[in-house]
Amino acid sequence: MSAAVMEQPPQILARAAQGDQDSFSELIEPLLDPAYRLAAVMLADRGAAEDAVQEASVKAWRKLRQLRGDASSLRPWFLSIVANECRMARRTRWWSVIKVADVDAQDRPQPESYSDLHRALLRLSPDDRLPLVLHFYLDLPLDEVAKALHVSPSAAKSRIYRSAKRLRADLTMEEVF
Repeated sequence: MSAAVMEQPPQILARAAQGDQDSFSELIEPLLDPAYRLAAVMLADRGAAEDAVQEASVKAWRKLRQLRGDASSLRPWFLSIVANECRMARRTRWWSVIKVADVDAQDRPQPESYSDLHRALLRLSPDDRLPLVLHFYLDLPLDEVAKALHVSPSAAKSRIYRSAKRLRADLTMEEVF
């Protein structure tokens, strides 16, 4: 076995924080798929999701020394950067110009692969969508959801509950059954 394979995440994290690009790649690669899935649900646009994850990766590389905690904090820390990138993408003038010029998303035919639940999730505001995606879609435990949202675990639990309640209220009886 090579030395890199036997290395523990704390050593890899330390080397990445010192500027080792290979160590950073080793740390971030397993997080890219969940990050992309988060961004895709938050932005409902594949290209924008890819851009958000790419920007988040660059920011994570630049700010890796600011990561507090150990390697177990890396996933919620990185996903919070992705979520912030998604929020910023939705706020930018360019995003709003494209979305205004585009046909209203609810009037546009949805792909058949979209489930009723997925469509209802997309109707939620991004702030309501985020805790649900982190907890149920990405399967993050409550403490990691709390870290990603920068709140206490009890506040994260409350946000998940409130968002789920809004989601249930938005589903029609036909969508539920």
